Amino acid sequence: MKFRIDPELKYCPQCNDEYRADITECASCSVELLSGTQMLEIEERKNSCCPSRSMDIHPDDELVDIRKGAVLEIKQAQAFLKREGFPSLVAGDKKSCGKGCCGTEVLLRVRRSDIEEILPIFQREHIVNTGLHEHDMNYVDAVFNPSSGEATCPACGCCFTTQNRTCPDCGLCF
Repeated sequence: MKFRIDPELKYCPQCNDEYRADITECASCSVELLSGTQMLEIEERKNSCCPSRSMDIHPDDELVDIRKGAVLEIKQAQAFLKREGFPSLVAGDKKSCGKGCCGTEVLLRVRRSDIEEILPIFQREHIVNTGLHEHDMNYVDAVFNPSSGEATCPACGCCFTTQNRTCPDCGLCF
């Protein structure tokens, strides 16, 4: 189903949620909303660059594997890429036994020349689909070091003594 933009409404530029004209911020992503007119302009710019991109993959195109997974998961990723204007191929994994007893995994392949544009799109999709856009990422690089006196929880940012092996705030175990 094609996403329809109404110029009278507002939209989130990250998750594409639709809002009334008087709302200014996305409830999910906490980013400033764009007017329908602005979203239409963005779509028009995006579509104007896409006609030059062929949706055909030729035998001489260099391909790279970007995902490996179950057939349904990879087919969904392939449909997502098609909606974004990128061609892709689904290929069997040579490491699979091919008999179906090991679980069928396939590879999603794209042209090497498209990878620079595709990876940020998949990253945005992952952040929205996993709910990470709602998570405070300020402490994600925190490391629990038992030899230091104090630690910061990478999940919630709580500071606690390293004598505890569990965050007193969120319960994350170390």
